[in-house]
Amino acid sequence: MAEQEAQDFADMINASNDGWVRIMGLKIVRATRDEVVGEVEIGPHHLQAYGIVHGGVHAGIIESICSIGAALHAMAEGKTAVGLENSTSFLRAVRAGKLRATARPLARGRRSHVWECEVRDDQARLVASGKVRLMILDAGAEVAGERVEMSGSKVG
Repeated sequence: MAEQEAQDFADMINASNDGWVRIMGLKIVRATRDEVVGEVEIGPHHLQAYGIVHGGVHAGIIESICSIGAALHAMAEGKTAVGLENSTSFLRAVRAGKLRATARPLARGRRSHVWECEVRDDQARLVASGKVRLMILDAGAEVAGERVEMSGSKVG
């Protein structure tokens, strides 16, 4: 079990990223059942009207990174994870550079997880933090009318 917990799934996740994660340019640096680290190089598409990173980008990074961690943990048990709640605080404005997000579990129960994430700028200053509460779903569960299925490499 310890070997499985330490296994790094970053390459697998990056190879299968699509949707919002791909569009935002979120790259997973490390992904284990106990910690997920991702990075984003800020571009014009991340900015709001005042020229700073949009709060939705911070919230989306936090949601994605935490979801990946919970999904990796659930996947080991043949289950999946979906987000229920995201609470993100914006602490410092960022206009350019690289963001690095690190998520770790606060609580992992049988039916739900709570993960915490910090987002730092390229000077290691804390720019956003958040917590995501996730529901752990049994194999074959439905979300929005369709079965939630892991397709081998899809996580988060």
